[in-house]
Amino acid sequence: MIHIIADTTCGVPLEVLEAAGISYVPQIITFNHSAYRDDYEITTESFLQKLSESKELPGTAAPPPALYHPIFEEHLSKGETLLVIAPSQKMSGTYRSALVAAAEFNSDQIHVVDTETIAGGLGSIVLQAKALADDGMEIEALKAYIRNMAQRERAYFLVPTLEYLFKGGRIGRASRLIGTLLQIKPILTIRDGEVDTFDKVRTYKQAIANIEELIIAICQNNPQAHLSISQCGAEAEAQRLAERFQSILNGVAIPIFTVPPAIVVHTGPGLITASAFIAEDGPAAPSA
Repeated sequence: MIHIIADTTCGVPLEVLEAAGISYVPQIITFNHSAYRDDYEITTESFLQKLSESKELPGTAAPPPALYHPIFEEHLSKGETLLVIAPSQKMSGTYRSALVAAAEFNSDQIHVVDTETIAGGLGSIVLQAKALADDGMEIEALKAYIRNMAQRERAYFLVPTLEYLFKGGRIGRASRLIGTLLQIKPILTIRDGEVDTFDKVRTYKQAIANIEELIIAICQNNPQAHLSISQCGAEAEAQRLAERFQSILNGVAIPIFTVPPAIVVHTGPGLITASAFIAEDGPAAPSA
């Protein structure tokens, strides 16, 4: 049996992960020399309150390797194969922490995969991997499927300002936009495991319209799309997007995830993102 291990950057509600039998580790949030786990010590809502009151930008840290130890011990003792599905190592130290923890156990039954993504797309991969593992897929085939699925993801997102991404060091190649922020509204994406610019338009309204068009093109007649929306402080826009997609895509269920504090640290409030996966045999979406 394969046991799936995720972390809070996947954005899937913790009660959903627990109900599915998926283990997870938290990210660590630092505020004024105090550290908080983002699973039960700080929520996105309480984080936003602290953010509004803080004069300093909070920080994040990957889960220490020791947090994986009890999970590894429990499930190895049951004779299970363990699969850690990690966010992009270019945006989080989680992958490295999992590798360090795995090395301490010296077991060939622990596997760690870098998905090169984060948030809603990562959440979709985690849930799909769990379903395939429950259906009996072997570990090497499952790892190959995860990597293939990750390569098929297309994620587009908007943030009110690039300040948080820039100060947090997570802006990647999108940094070339600095200096022109007043003239454009960038549509961002994840490319090669880091934040990059997909397109530049003049208004927020046009950016949302472009994202709608891109996502609908991917999802129409595509049962492998696994469309999801993620947001923080943009509940109304996320709901409107979901309703728009449902009206065009024959009422398909669309989860709306609230991104965890570890992501909000680097994007700021107001984040809205849509993630979908092109079909294995379908045409590639525009890459800009």
